[in-house]
Amino acid sequence: MGGARVPSMAAPGSSGPAVSEVVSAQLLSVLWFMSVSTGSWGAAAAGSDEMLKCEDLKVGQYPLYICKDPKINDATQEPVNCTNYTAHVPCFPAPSITCKDFSGNETHFTGNEVGFLKPISCRNVNGYSYKVAVALSLFLGWLGADRFYLGYPALGLLKFCTVGFCGIGSLIDFILISMQIVGPSDGSSYIIDYYGARLTRLSITNETFRKTQLYP
Repeated sequence: MGGARVPSMAAPGSSGPAVSEVVSAQLLSVLWFMSVSTGSWGAAAAGSDEMLKCEDLKVGQYPLYICKDPKINDATQEPVNCTNYTAHVPCFPAPSITCKDFSGNETHFTGNEVGFLKPISCRNVNGYSYKVAVALSLFLGWLGADRFYLGYPALGLLKFCTVGFCGIGSLIDFILISMQIVGPSDGSSYIIDYYGARLTRLSITNETFRKTQLYP
């Protein structure tokens, strides 16, 4: 008798938690569906309102875009249209990418359209050849020909009158010109073969960030 009454009394009590769990699960599923639907519509609306620029595409959102190699000027050995130490090369986003091109137009790319122009560094040159400067310093440095060529007439005349400061000045100038420490007087760079040895100058200004050195 006692064993028959225990199940009958426990049945009503056990149905309450079961019903509440089912209701909770249904509410959670409804909330999840609403959040997913709202998120997808919100993302679509945001995408339609503000399209991403092609140059702002990040790695992982698309296959790597392809940028053409710069066209090199045979006379200057620098990229064509180099202005203020900067030149631009065209870049082509991967197919099936939609973004704003360099003109601000929303474009669906097929892989053949220019998406944006990527800036690359270059050097400003003004007709002074590195090979000519080194040759003049080596063979005619005692006459000041190297200084005349680079635009330093006063030093060139002084070297001519003193026979290259008795040879010492000619040797010093040859070392300085060979190491590209002494360059053209107008501040431009030497014309050097595109894959030749080039000197990169680093300068410190008031805007240079100086990292504090930690000593052990």
